[in-house]
Amino acid sequence: MSEQPVIVLVHGAFAESAGWNRVIQRLHSRGLSAIAVANPLRSVEGDATYVRDVIAGLGRPVVLAGHSYGGIVITQAAAGNPNVQALVYVAAFAPEPGENALLLSGKFEGSTLAGALEAYPVASGGNEFRIAADKFHHQFCADLDAGEAALMAATQRPVTERALTDALTANEPAWRTTPSWFVHGERDLNIPAAALRFMAERAGSRGTREIPGASHAIAASQPDAVTAAILDAAHHAQE
Repeated sequence: MSEQPVIVLVHGAFAESAGWNRVIQRLHSRGLSAIAVANPLRSVEGDATYVRDVIAGLGRPVVLAGHSYGGIVITQAAAGNPNVQALVYVAAFAPEPGENALLLSGKFEGSTLAGALEAYPVASGGNEFRIAADKFHHQFCADLDAGEAALMAATQRPVTERALTDALTANEPAWRTTPSWFVHGERDLNIPAAALRFMAERAGSRGTREIPGASHAIAASQPDAVTAAILDAAHHAQE
């Protein structure tokens, strides 16, 4: 048995680290160490560099899990990184080099995200986006109650236009050489389930879970399913 990995959780756009709380509680109850990274949501390479720094600071093997846009970040961060033993894509993008979030979310019909966004300029140039408060519940987390959805809307982290249009620059996507697992909701309105299925199949997923009726906020609404996928990856990493 190899050393037990640390589970490193990377949130995506319009979310924040606490979105992993229920998953972390379940991982801790199984005796696994887990940390949730505060993804900057500024640019793919910059965000991936930060995640690589976190991994290096741990000094231990990791299972790297990403949600939504965080999937692009972990794909970039894990490329050529021997500390990453497995990847888990949680309603997440698993891009090829040259692909970005906007391209992949529009590859199949079904995303209604564009109509829910508010945009405003940022001092560093370009715009950033947030989901309008009155649309957040339906768009992001329809399978959570209204009170929790309101809190999530208030604590969401906006994402820059640059991050959503930055392409993966790694020469080879990490999922091509690192075992990967996928879990997503059947009623995801941000990234259509058809797109998520396509990316899981393309990546040679070791195990894919599609949860009936589940929204994009699957770590909060379906933490058992997400934890199960991470445990599969962790068990593989320890073999």
